[in-house]
Amino acid sequence: MRKQGATISSEVEMKYALQTALAAVLLSSSPAAAQEAQQDNVWRNPQNSVHVRVGPCGKSRCGVVVWANDKAKADSARGGTPNLVGMNLFHGFHQVKSNAWKGKVFVPDLNRTFTGTITIENRDRAVARGCMLMICKSQTWTRVR
Repeated sequence: MRKQGATISSEVEMKYALQTALAAVLLSSSPAAAQEAQQDNVWRNPQNSVHVRVGPCGKSRCGVVVWANDKAKADSARGGTPNLVGMNLFHGFHQVKSNAWKGKVFVPDLNRTFTGTITIENRDRAVARGCMLMICKSQTWTRVR
């Protein structure tokens, strides 16, 4: 049986690890899609508590928080990251399959970086997956605009 604090910490870590995969979704799987307007690259997590805009950064993709609700901002501040909006959460996302991407995500709640993946289901949906130790979790992200 796990302690309650360990479970909450793991859930927080996984929440942000899954956001890593979001960065890849915004890329889409073709070079032409990378040319889409920035507004097409904003995605939200299932709780609609964080919106991330992903775009090119060097030879890979990065994701910046463009909106967060008060709870997400407070969780981030408690973890040592007082300014969640504007934070570059995702970096180094690269294509590993025709519809899958892999990269790193910074978890502001924990002040740590983890690896995540995303599989693109269609233009408006993607499944993000992240693991910490032996605990893995998936979420479906949705395009905001």
